[in-house]
Amino acid sequence: MLNNKTDRSERLFEEAKHYIPGGVNSPARAFQAVGTTPRFIEKADAQFIYDADGNKYIDYIGSWGPMILGNNNPGVLKAVQETIVHGLSFGAATGREITMAKLACEMIPCFEMVRMVNSGTEATMSALRTARGYTGRNKIIKFEGCYHGHSDGLLVKAGSALIAEGGSPDSAGVTENCAKDTLTARYNDMDSVEKLFEEYKGDIAAVIIEPVAANMGVVLPQDGFLKNLREICDLHQTVLIFDEVITGFRLAPGGAQQLFGVTPDMATFGKIIGGGMPVGAYGGRRDIMECVAPVGKVYQAGTLSGNPVAMAAGIAQLTCLKENPSVYEHINSLGEMLYGGLKEIIAAAKVDCTVNHIGSIGTLFFTGGQVTDYTSARTSDLKRYAEYFRYMIQHGNYFAPAQFEAMFISDQHTEADIQKTLSDAAVFFGV
Repeated sequence: MLNNKTDRSERLFEEAKHYIPGGVNSPARAFQAVGTTPRFIEKADAQFIYDADGNKYIDYIGSWGPMILGNNNPGVLKAVQETIVHGLSFGAATGREITMAKLACEMIPCFEMVRMVNSGTEATMSALRTARGYTGRNKIIKFEGCYHGHSDGLLVKAGSALIAEGGSPDSAGVTENCAKDTLTARYNDMDSVEKLFEEYKGDIAAVIIEPVAANMGVVLPQDGFLKNLREICDLHQTVLIFDEVITGFRLAPGGAQQLFGVTPDMATFGKIIGGGMPVGAYGGRRDIMECVAPVGKVYQAGTLSGNPVAMAAGIAQLTCLKENPSVYEHINSLGEMLYGGLKEIIAAAKVDCTVNHIGSIGTLFFTGGQVTDYTSARTSDLKRYAEYFRYMIQHGNYFAPAQFEAMFISDQHTEADIQKTLSDAAVFFGV
């Protein structure tokens, strides 16, 4: 059902702006980049999401990726319901933390040990601190357009909403001292990486990368790029970290590292490891992780880390994914259908667009030519994307309200959903 009313969302947004900066608790929800009002969501179920005005949308955000099994999955919901009656949080050790740790170590190739945290930002921040503690070095290399959360040292040429808002990718409030140890290389450009290793020889603690970039839009690693990163990190005894907040458990049960056959030293995860709950994790080789307190000297703590409700949700989702490879067959086939269909539409319309995708995630860029890095992604026509977004949401398709994000397909989406979305896109492009 779609009535295209937004009255209640508009009223809620106006009220929210009096009490919450910008009316939202995360900039990606603001809809500023697409020139319209945020939809205030009341519920979600399976492949659909419903707003305060009673509009029903096909959900291609899925809480920004973790809803691989669909919204409100019965198995995950049951696990949460059975857990919360015993208490929401204890601030103490529980058996579920062990179950989760064992499951994560079984599924993720690089994990020999894991520490649970409360968000992807906390995971990447903690992983880098651990890498510095392990190596005794200060510098880290990140890649332009890759977003690793909002900790101070990583808000340097970052992606996500920082691009879409049109301002400087660097955040006010980040001091020069915080940023000075963060070096930036170009995604898919090994020469830029090699130059940094040469210039800062012996002082690079870690290289952190989204193995498939998804915060400048979806940008795939070119053949051999991840393998070459593995080799140069081995050569310089530098810790290689895969940020799998987006790709973890989505591209394969073991994430991008399983799909591409390149094993990092450490990896980080966000809400995807908890079935959409506010949770995260970082882990890797035993010798590195044993640098973390209370065993080692790298301090990291969290009262709610490993809380029982998040662990129950995560165990339910990860167990389902581990035991049901048909989930990946389904979401990947729908991905081919959706992104392949968009390619056919833009070819027929003869417009300057390109589609990048892998498995169930993808981005339609409003730019001609290949998108292989931050520079080429930024050539996108943001005004045209905003027009596309507004048309598609008015016709019941809930996309990310910014060009530089990913679309996500869940196991609950159907071929009929994809066909409906493609039909709407075809009309927009005049095909």
